[in-house]
Amino acid sequence: MSNLIKIFNAQIITPAGVLKEGTLVISDGKIAEVGNHNIFVEGALEIDARGKYVSPGFVDMHVHGGGGHDFMDNTIEAFLEIAKTHAQYGTTALMPTTLSCEKEDLLATLDIYEKAGAINHSGADFVGIHIEGPYFAMSQKGAQDPRYIRDPDPKEYQEVLAASKHIKRWSAAPELPGTLAFGQFLKQHGVLAAIAHTDAIYEEVVKAYEVGFTHATHFYSCMSGVSRRNAFRYAGAIESAYLLDDMTVEIIVDGVHLPAPLLKLIYKIKGPEHTALITDAMRGAGMPEGKSILGSLKDGLEVIIEDGVAKLPDRTAFAGSVATTDRLVRNMISLAEVSLLDAVKMASATPAKILNIADNKGELVKGKDADVIIFDEKINIYTTIVKGNLVYTKDEVKV
Repeated sequence: MSNLIKIFNAQIITPAGVLKEGTLVISDGKIAEVGNHNIFVEGALEIDARGKYVSPGFVDMHVHGGGGHDFMDNTIEAFLEIAKTHAQYGTTALMPTTLSCEKEDLLATLDIYEKAGAINHSGADFVGIHIEGPYFAMSQKGAQDPRYIRDPDPKEYQEVLAASKHIKRWSAAPELPGTLAFGQFLKQHGVLAAIAHTDAIYEEVVKAYEVGFTHATHFYSCMSGVSRRNAFRYAGAIESAYLLDDMTVEIIVDGVHLPAPLLKLIYKIKGPEHTALITDAMRGAGMPEGKSILGSLKDGLEVIIEDGVAKLPDRTAFAGSVATTDRLVRNMISLAEVSLLDAVKMASATPAKILNIADNKGELVKGKDADVIIFDEKINIYTTIVKGNLVYTKDEVKV
């Protein structure tokens, strides 16, 4: 395939707004030119966008699986097929996410990440591992397996972090014994610390924020709100994230986890600069409804997919979403009534900034990775390009 690609006749979404009848040129995996006129490029593979939107690819900073696979299946095939599945829906960069598990299973996942990442050329780019758990509040376990939930263990997390340079994010409950020291350790090693599955009150969240817990994992889900203790009211983790202006949040905009009024509230208070859209997708993303498994095939939890979401069999809790990133953007526009530009920003530039990869990802700017998608006004994905590689295109698109 040519290392030169020219996309023309496009509505290009840039940080400065939409360029009408624009042209985008890709060279050697990077964005070479972005203009509002037809740029001549000799020898380029030409893609006529036919008036559709050309957008930065979506960055999913919290995803467990898709296409019938989970990252904790611990196979190279699973990693690669998940990357391919989500690329079809506009994801050009994703962060493989684990569940609470035995240390040995986690170490195996880290090993597979390294091997799969080296040959991942047909799907969304891997941008680091997100460890979700096992240091959680049992009262807010949600669909996390209670067999593996425990307090932070310095010997354990130090061994895990030493095992891989690809761990970029770790989610934990800030109120547990030892979590503040854990957060300090993560910060020292350049790992994003996030609060999750927590019953913390405001005072506990503030202390955690001060040592490095600057992000809230799947905001509202498995997270404390206002509570009463001995007749006194206390603000919870949700209110804390609102009050801490610089704390970032991520939201599952599958149309099920959060209703429209809450989406509007989050957008109103945190804004597009501090809110990232995530799928939190499990293996059922891109698959038909019915029985499925959350976590590894070896010892994961049986769940059922219905009503556009994964649920525990007794239907007492959601068990991860089956969303794809196109659905997130579509819902943010239709349910939260935000602009296309802000919805795209929350799915691309904002997560890239939170993950500290904004130098290369998240915007259609000269010099950044050529992570580019083409979609219509209903956010139906027609073309996905990852680092200059055409990894997905619909038959209708003329290339």
